[in-house]
Amino acid sequence: MRATMASPDLYARLTAEIVASGDATVEVPTPSTGETLHLLPQSSAADVLDATARARIAQLAWARAGFAERRRILLRAHDLVLERRELLLDLIQLESGKTRGQAFEEVFQAASVTRYNALSAKRALRGGARRGGIPTVLTASVRYKPKGVAGVITPWNYALSLAAMDVVPALAAGCAVVQKADDQGALSILALRRAFIDAGVPEALWAVVTGPAAEVGEAVTDVADYICFTGSTATGRKVAEKAGRRLVGASLELGGKNALLVLDDAEPIDAARGAAHAAFSAMGQLCVSVERLYVDRKVAGAFQRELVKRLQGAALGSDLEFGPDFGSLTSAAQLARVQSNLDDALAKGATVLVGGKARPDLGPWFFEPTVLTGVTPDMSVYADETFGAIASLYLVDGDAEAIVAANQSQYGLNASIFSGSLRHASRVADALDAGSVNINEGYRGSFSAVAAPMGGVKQSGVGRRNGHEGLLRFVEPVTVSRATGLIALPRTGTEYRTLVPVMVLVSKSLKAIRRA
Repeated sequence: MRATMASPDLYARLTAEIVASGDATVEVPTPSTGETLHLLPQSSAADVLDATARARIAQLAWARAGFAERRRILLRAHDLVLERRELLLDLIQLESGKTRGQAFEEVFQAASVTRYNALSAKRALRGGARRGGIPTVLTASVRYKPKGVAGVITPWNYALSLAAMDVVPALAAGCAVVQKADDQGALSILALRRAFIDAGVPEALWAVVTGPAAEVGEAVTDVADYICFTGSTATGRKVAEKAGRRLVGASLELGGKNALLVLDDAEPIDAARGAAHAAFSAMGQLCVSVERLYVDRKVAGAFQRELVKRLQGAALGSDLEFGPDFGSLTSAAQLARVQSNLDDALAKGATVLVGGKARPDLGPWFFEPTVLTGVTPDMSVYADETFGAIASLYLVDGDAEAIVAANQSQYGLNASIFSGSLRHASRVADALDAGSVNINEGYRGSFSAVAAPMGGVKQSGVGRRNGHEGLLRFVEPVTVSRATGLIALPRTGTEYRTLVPVMVLVSKSLKAIRRA
């Protein structure tokens, strides 16, 4: 393993930028050894109020700076993210335990999101003329006004990329951001923020706070003009309730129990290799990763053999280089969660097809990628999100059975289909209840498509990030109408009596020429 570019001095410089007025700190471990990586300052509710007040002031100038200036700064930030990628990769790995290749997905995503929003914000948010209610008599135009301060609450699992996917469009739209970072991902976020500050983003415009969700997270949702939350469905419901009481908008990306369908015309070797990555990238600690495998019985034998071979031969490790195929779980709590779900399933009759053991010889929270068969509805792993190194495999007879099984979930975030026919796969995709569907890929197709909206249905969330939809979250549309004076609008009963026949004729004429 090569020496890391990160150091205690760097950790101290980065964490000094957290808005935290007190002396409280927490120890943050690294999954590679379980030892303390650094001490992280903890913010308070008062710190959130202070950060928000300063962000509001900074936002006024940032909004007035205009699209061209924001574009220039964000494109410079894009370049700095790529220039500093080795440091960012080190920090992601040290905090999350994922492999370097999977860490690079985060850096690539952050750069892509930044470039897209820098170049697309003006086109998406420039507004313009709309047809008035009475053509030539009334005009209408729409402009978009930044909402103010966005409150962004991000989890530990994909700290850098998920931060970028909410923070950057907010900045591009002219908003400020107060971000509540999870303790386990704060260094990655702070290093990303530093690249943006060095590119020209005012320091107060993007504030980072840390600390207990019950105090600091609540404070963010109490004051933000718009709320972005990524996390569990249970917590997302609470965020939605508060946003509803305050009458502010919110986008929520929540849990998933994502299904992968292997159709009868799939190439089973390729499908098995795709399934292995889709289920166990970041050790399954990804909202869009796969936990349910529905395999047509006609190709199941070859698929299972290749899946077992692939996972048994995979290299596990936490090296800071492009070597291991799979990394570590991120925390002791994650290891306990995976082991609990496995124990419950085995006690109730499930069978381990491959994996099934912790690997303390590699590190404190390593766990073999595990695939179960014989999973039944009375097992916790059947319907509940594991968010860890376990996937369940089911044999099905035909598309209809696979579709019904895939849709029998309270979640609907992501789905995957492997097939030898694009037409066949597309028909099945149309029948799936999911916010995104990937064909012959697990999640990276939709996840990397930053110009396309991403989000869930059912209990997997509301709202969308990415694409124009992701930018429109952060603005309020304002309609400005003007009376041209060509014809005076009626104000008295007599005037209405005179103009009603004219207005009826106008309405019929507009329909005749297909004008909306």
